[in-house]
Amino acid sequence: MRTHPRADPAARSERRAHADYSGGVYGSLLAASVVIGAGSLGEFPRAQLVVLLILTGIVFWVAHVHAQLFGARLAQHVLDRTTVLHVCRDEWPIVKATVPPAVAVAVSPLLGLDVPEALWLALAVAVAGQVGWSLAAARRAGASARQLALTATVNLVLGLLIISFKLAVTH
Repeated sequence: MRTHPRADPAARSERRAHADYSGGVYGSLLAASVVIGAGSLGEFPRAQLVVLLILTGIVFWVAHVHAQLFGARLAQHVLDRTTVLHVCRDEWPIVKATVPPAVAVAVSPLLGLDVPEALWLALAVAVAGQVGWSLAAARRAGASARQLALTATVNLVLGLLIISFKLAVTH
């Protein structure tokens, strides 16, 4: 009797070892862009931004899953349930990366923040997530300390570039 891959610790360990966190970097950039776009439209209820962040992450996740399944994967693999679930799992970091900025917006009233301050908090969380996801990906790939510093720097610069766009749009 064959062990189900989810129940097999060795299979789970192998999946984690080969995990691709690029979706997390992408999802964090996406979240930062949503925050900037929403902030440039004026003030609106925080709940709308929370929903917008999560739903945008889900839509982009579906788009990435579709692209993987009907792009490169379709030519190389039979499209079966296992392949679909594998691709869905691999692309899930896109959605996961939108959650921390959404949570930041949701808890911002508890921190005494007004809406513009909540937007800045969400943006900072998204940029921190972007740097964190890139470091996790590089570390998982066995990057050297210099490569880790480089990926963190590049992603921080990208995040600061997004922040500069927010400053330009809102001023």
